[in-house]
Amino acid sequence: MKRTVFHFTVAIILLAASSSRAQSHAGPSPEDSASPAEQVFKNIQVLKGTPANQIVPSMQFIANSLGVECGFCHVRGANEKDDKKTKQTARQMIQMQMAINRDNFKGEREVTCFSCHRGSHDPVGVPIIAEGEPKRPEPEKEEAAAPALPTADEILNKYVQAVGGAAALEKITSRVEKGTISFGPQQLQVEVLAKAPNKRISMVHTPNGDNITAFDGHAGWIGNPGPRPPRDMSEPENEAIGFDATFYLPTELKKMFAQFRVRPAAEKIGGHDVMQLIGANPGKPPMRLFFDKESGLLVRSIRYADTPLGRNPTQVDYADYRSQDGVKIPFQWTLARPLGRFTVQIAELQQNVPVDDKKFEKPAAPAAPAEPKVPAK
Repeated sequence: MKRTVFHFTVAIILLAASSSRAQSHAGPSPEDSASPAEQVFKNIQVLKGTPANQIVPSMQFIANSLGVECGFCHVRGANEKDDKKTKQTARQMIQMQMAINRDNFKGEREVTCFSCHRGSHDPVGVPIIAEGEPKRPEPEKEEAAAPALPTADEILNKYVQAVGGAAALEKITSRVEKGTISFGPQQLQVEVLAKAPNKRISMVHTPNGDNITAFDGHAGWIGNPGPRPPRDMSEPENEAIGFDATFYLPTELKKMFAQFRVRPAAEKIGGHDVMQLIGANPGKPPMRLFFDKESGLLVRSIRYADTPLGRNPTQVDYADYRSQDGVKIPFQWTLARPLGRFTVQIAELQQNVPVDDKKFEKPAAPAAPAEPKVPAK
């Protein structure tokens, strides 16, 4: 796909399964984690036994690591074909990565595609000659004692107070936002509806119809223009949108993670010093949260989606905080991934307006056309 189309796609949905299917339309879907990949996709070789819903994220990880798109390895419209040498090489590289980790790191995923490629399809094997005189390491200086870091509770409590306090938050039960979504040179209208405690739907209005990302309070679904019915989100997608849909996020963060670690941030965000809070749950990738050191507001979150080959990162920056009805709300957020980003800018915002729960429900798939009756002979 062309890069502009790719950017638009990642702006609307979290994953898009475009590989050829091995089964009929009634068979297992790529989102069915119980189905092995080889039962859902054609010509699976080195990733046999991998849950089907991990194939597209794994391909996404390769694309992120090499800075390429689908057509680099796949025949457009026929992903199962082996016509391209790059696809054969990719299989060998996956086997090599798995062998390195198995033989040297006890099976832990220490080496990935990105370890060598660093965003380029050709890994660099020769040291680069620096322009001018290379920098020499400075003599070690005696480090001053690092200032004491605040506790996780202190950071989270300051965040709650920064947005207006728990009492003010609880007075808001719904929110309707309208604005624009920008990705590259293209800009479209977007509408976001949210309702306490955890319902959310965003609708991007395109010339062909609405692209929809929704969470009904229990599960997420994605809708696209055209004849395809809406699809359920996979488990990793549900976790991501469930976080975004948490209406009272400032007061709920403490309950979301089993453990927090406070770390100093290596760089400023938006010109401001920040504190980093790492939330962890058993068996899950960590989530990094960055809070403005002075205001206490959340300015960035970074989450990771696990794949058999490595972790795909998603970064969300929150900005343009404004006070409305006693609470501070970001009127702008930018979602970025290695190969694309988009920015939502809110122009109109209303709170405590009636929002019907049915708006968040996934529409029923259209009934299949009845087969014509054959007249009796």
